[in-house]
Amino acid sequence: MAPAIALEDVHKRYRIYRERYRSLKEIVVHRRFGDWEDRWALRGVSFEVEPGSTFGLIGPNGAGKSTTLKLIAGILRPDRGRVSVRGKTAALIELGAGFQLEYTGRENIYLNGSLLGLSRREINRKLKDIVGFAELEEHIDAPLRTYSSGMYMRLGFAVAIHVDPEILLVDEILAVGDEAFQRKCIDWLEGFQRRGGTIVMVSHSLATVRQMCTRTAWIEHGDLVRLGPPAEVVGAYLDQVRESRLDEQQERRAHALDRPDIELGEVRLLDASGRPARILEPGEPLRIEIPYRCHRRVERPVFGVMIHRNDGVLVHGTNTREGGLALDSIGEGGVICLNYPSLPLLGGTYLVTVAVAPASDLGNPIDHHEQRYSFRVRDHGAEIGVVSASHDWRLEPDRSPHLGRSRV
Repeated sequence: MAPAIALEDVHKRYRIYRERYRSLKEIVVHRRFGDWEDRWALRGVSFEVEPGSTFGLIGPNGAGKSTTLKLIAGILRPDRGRVSVRGKTAALIELGAGFQLEYTGRENIYLNGSLLGLSRREINRKLKDIVGFAELEEHIDAPLRTYSSGMYMRLGFAVAIHVDPEILLVDEILAVGDEAFQRKCIDWLEGFQRRGGTIVMVSHSLATVRQMCTRTAWIEHGDLVRLGPPAEVVGAYLDQVRESRLDEQQERRAHALDRPDIELGEVRLLDASGRPARILEPGEPLRIEIPYRCHRRVERPVFGVMIHRNDGVLVHGTNTREGGLALDSIGEGGVICLNYPSLPLLGGTYLVTVAVAPASDLGNPIDHHEQRYSFRVRDHGAEIGVVSASHDWRLEPDRSPHLGRSRV
């Protein structure tokens, strides 16, 4: 089957002018229109998107993700390479582009719908559905300038999805409206997936990418860094972010003039045998050893630990005060130990943050190692989520007197 979207060695540059020559004399003297610098948004990017799949684009701000979507949408053209798209496309990139503030919501539906390729007859047929999806029945005949930003975005989303596309391009638009409307948008996207629609989405919500996408591309500085299954690509991206963060922390520490009152040493994650806990099985124990050195006295210090999954989900947080360990006097140095007799986590990579703070101000740590340590739990593929909850399945007869019986 031919791919719905194909990018072949695509390059895209933007010309950033430091100075533009305004007069004919300047242009003739300098033999150019100004002083500029070429910046490459994409350099040699190639990938394919299969029909009916959901393809995610991740990476830091300015990496080239939105440029990629605009090339697929036909808003931009590549400077080199080829972009092929097979199917009717709708772009949820700049919602409400072309809306007129003095027009009513109804008038803007006709205006925007025509810009997206709908005929007046088609808009007449879809009007009620568009207004209903946007939940703007009471405001549809009010000028757009009276709309809140959420109402504006909801109207733009509703018009765009009623174009009946085969391919949907989504750029960070799931922040439209309140939480209930966001859920409604996600439900619509999931229904679009089930109907065989193709989606290319840019999102900084890595949990959403892992949940919705079938393949993912990591783009950074205009280069395609990695392409593959979402869990694998997101995991590699988060590892790189974590390493960069550690380098920044170590650099700040190296430039610090004074040692903290209590200085944390290199924390050790150990398995049941006392070996470094790099890979654990679900339910295995974990021991966290936190060495410290006390340079100045601190009244009742509190040591804390937080465990996050590498997509940002907080799994568990605790501290010595909540755990009943009073630390009125800790001496010049020692080791604080946290033991998990059984850690019922499902497969994935987990990051450990360790901190120490005064009891009077837990939000202002004396020293902390943010997500510096990691371990993996082996994935057996039987369940999904974060924890391996103890459970059993049974088949039992229905004894409810309130349910009628039906013949099969």
